[in-house]
Amino acid sequence: QVNLVESGGGLAQAGGSLRLSCTPSGRNFGFDTMAWYRQAPGKERDWVAVYNRGGRTNYADSVKGRFTISSDRLETTVHLQMENLKPEDTAVYYCKMTTLYYGDVVWGQGTQVTVSS
Repeated sequence: QVNLVESGGGLAQAGGSLRLSCTPSGRNFGFDTMAWYRQAPGKERDWVAVYNRGGRTNYADSVKGRFTISSDRLETTVHLQMENLKPEDTAVYYCKMTTLYYGDVVWGQGTQVTVSS
């Protein structure tokens, strides 16, 4: 069974930066896609960014130009570098993996990001 280990959340001031990481653990062959979502209190879970195996990336308009999603050389861990943070970026951030070959979807447990004004 694959689990996702997320790290890097915390508290930042507006204009600051944070870096989130997501690493699959357990038996797996790697990912086809890794994506970040976020959910603010009382709101729906929204898609933030996606990393496709091979390096193609895409971003929600709300974070374009401020967030960067990337992976290590072996494509085992995905990072979300968040710059110029805004209070509206405050949310629980979730990592979502689509497994290679089987297409199973796995969610992480979520990590809190809080941006103070």
